[in-house]
Amino acid sequence: MASTICWLDGITAVGVVIFGIVVGIFSYYKSRKLEQKLLKYFGIMIVCVGLLYLGPSIDFLSIFFTGNNMDNSFGLYGILCYMWVAPGLIFAMYLGAVLIAPEKKTYILIFYMILGIIFEIFLFLDTEGTFTYDYPAIPGEDLIKSHLNLTSPAFILIVIFLLSVLFFNGFGALYRAIQSTGELRKKFLYISFGFFLFCICSIFNAFLEDVLFFVVNMGMIIYTVLLYIGVK
Repeated sequence: MASTICWLDGITAVGVVIFGIVVGIFSYYKSRKLEQKLLKYFGIMIVCVGLLYLGPSIDFLSIFFTGNNMDNSFGLYGILCYMWVAPGLIFAMYLGAVLIAPEKKTYILIFYMILGIIFEIFLFLDTEGTFTYDYPAIPGEDLIKSHLNLTSPAFILIVIFLLSVLFFNGFGALYRAIQSTGELRKKFLYISFGFFLFCICSIFNAFLEDVLFFVVNMGMIIYTVLLYIGVK
């Protein structure tokens, strides 16, 4: 029988996925209607970020319908979560490059596309070496927990990605906020706080074990709201 924590973790994880997809599709639709390219890229990025929680969402749905955790024989849980990192990173770096160095955004994108491809190669070819898993003592009582192996190349790349998002997007938006006034300043502050929250939640989710994951999941939903308000 699923525990209370399992229900909280599972429902909020599914909420992150659904909320990310809905906001992303709506943003993409609005971008076509308003002819705003930045909003389109933001929409795709938000969908990818929401899908980072596909692993725990499917695990929860498996428990809900079958009473057992999902089959993780080949590290499918980790793949479902992290296969969206590279595409999400590319669109995040585009937004960050526009904030920090718009004249160099092409070079920045190429650099992170290469790193993203390398990450995906390690993810699919060395899945077992990339993650460690914590399985519930009683199958179906709780969700599977995955953590990045600190000795894997994927871990180093994830650290680089998070630091890049923090610099380009978090501090980049904060820098633009300091330069701006009025409503534009508020918009950049929303974006900055949103990316800071994303980095904090990602660190707790990927690297730490003894955390309340449903609180982290709620943080990801708030991050999506903050970014949408800022970019819109």
